[in-house]
Amino acid sequence: METTEKAKLYVGGKEIELPVIVGTEGEKAIEMSQFRKQTGYVTLDRSLMNTAVCQSSITFVDGERGILRYRGYPVEELVKSNSFVDVAYLLVHGDLPTPEIKKDFSHLLNINSLMHEDMRHFFDRLPRGAHPMHILSTMINALAVFYPNVDQLSMDEDIKISTARLISTVRTMAAFAYKKSIGEPVVYPRIDLSYCANFLNMMFDSPVLPYRISEDAVRILNVLLILHADHEQNCSTTTVRTIGSAQVNLYATISAGISALSGPLHGGANQQVVEMLRTIEREGSIEKYFERVKNHNDPTKLMGFGHRVYKTFDPRAKIIKEECHKFLNKMNINDPLLEVAREVEKAALNDEYFVKRNLYPNVDFYSGIVYRALGIPENMFTVMFALARLPGWIAHWREMIGMETKIVRPRQIYVGKTIRHT
Repeated sequence: METTEKAKLYVGGKEIELPVIVGTEGEKAIEMSQFRKQTGYVTLDRSLMNTAVCQSSITFVDGERGILRYRGYPVEELVKSNSFVDVAYLLVHGDLPTPEIKKDFSHLLNINSLMHEDMRHFFDRLPRGAHPMHILSTMINALAVFYPNVDQLSMDEDIKISTARLISTVRTMAAFAYKKSIGEPVVYPRIDLSYCANFLNMMFDSPVLPYRISEDAVRILNVLLILHADHEQNCSTTTVRTIGSAQVNLYATISAGISALSGPLHGGANQQVVEMLRTIEREGSIEKYFERVKNHNDPTKLMGFGHRVYKTFDPRAKIIKEECHKFLNKMNINDPLLEVAREVEKAALNDEYFVKRNLYPNVDFYSGIVYRALGIPENMFTVMFALARLPGWIAHWREMIGMETKIVRPRQIYVGKTIRHT
């Protein structure tokens, strides 16, 4: 909200006053929308490192204190007593569902879990070796052809159905994409299974080897999806808001978000963590790996440590570390990479070089280990991230169109040639 406080700037030989905006958690921002009109200047903030692009009531992150809340609820509380379906509803609709509302929402998820059968033919035309993330992006974009009523004008009356269809169908698509990549027959969703149980069954059930659903596996998958469900204005979410500001339909907008997430600097981090642990295990020396990380002329990085926002610890990492250890012990899974991960974490937290740079473990450090334990292959890790982030993207898209946002159109500073003539 705007306050009586003003920011005074001296620009071009004159003093101007700009409004100060304060969020409900005390964050302060200077309202710059009239800055160019008043001064002729624009602001330059590369990669939007210090620019708030919107006001939002969905997710609060405090990187200095290690806080993550969805609609006011600490994520630590949500993972203890809620399912991913509960949190998906919370993000999109603003409140946790009552038992009756959850029953209705779960029913909507179930009846919308099937893809249009004609879309099956799309899978048959894609190369077997295609990356599941690229398949998923393509298939979601195609949804607009089969379900056209997802534009801004129709969302008031169709938001519940469109949300449920997208959250549920994307899960089916992800499992189908995996089955396609390994040449196995697809497994259809079952109405008697919960959201996460259904996904695991569609991924791993087989005519020759029926999949036994473990409640522990279902629980930890719920935890993983909740921890990744939203994280305010990251690259993919900002992409969703930017694309959506042009009144692009929901499916094409989400497809753009998935494309942004597919990059190794955003959604591919946990896969890179597993690759790093495998390299350390193969070389047999954490110290030698750390030496390469510290060498400014060496491109080697310590994956799964540090975060653009969190400057102390990632609250999600604390949760998934504990859950990871409990799950692997209970399932009697012996993963040598987990032992490597424990040693890497211990060594890094006792190394002044990393501590001084606030390089603490983030959520990606352990999530890849958990996905491995669930049987999910590494080329599906980013797909799992997209599956989890979907409710957050939808929530931001819905909030953005509800504010009647103008189309996003940043400025630039031109540094090319001055006028030339032929």
